[in-house]
Amino acid sequence: METIEIREFTAADADWVVARHGVLYAQEAGFDASFEALVAEIVASFATSHDPARERGWIAERAGRRVGCIFCVRLDATTAKLRLFLVEPETRGTGLGRRLLDTCLGFAKHCGYARLSLWTHESHRAACALYKARGFACESSHPVHSFGQDLIEQSWTIDL
Repeated sequence: METIEIREFTAADADWVVARHGVLYAQEAGFDASFEALVAEIVASFATSHDPARERGWIAERAGRRVGCIFCVRLDATTAKLRLFLVEPETRGTGLGRRLLDTCLGFAKHCGYARLSLWTHESHRAACALYKARGFACESSHPVHSFGQDLIEQSWTIDL
């Protein structure tokens, strides 16, 4: 198996991040097009106005093919937010998710953030298990109707 490299996000990755989120979340969770539209807004904002000293995105690649991503953005002066965490199905179970998460956590610590937060849905069980194993705590959980689905929305945080 080829090595999976993690590199910094570039503007050339934007379309892939949006498209893969749209496709995978539609296939795996039944999300409608409003989810892909939200991802497009997040990626466009990041690409045009992020602070590279305190915000970063990463792309995982295997043999020149993108297989995952994660982003760390500023929420406020002391809190960073994890966004757009995705691992392609064929690389799940390889430790890539943990590597991407550790990359994001390490960057947030290096930047001096005190906390890292994230927003997800209870149905993303593998990701939630990874967050819990890494020390995140689920701070809130409530039902919502989003992206064409009835979901349980969750907010998780970890002190850095």
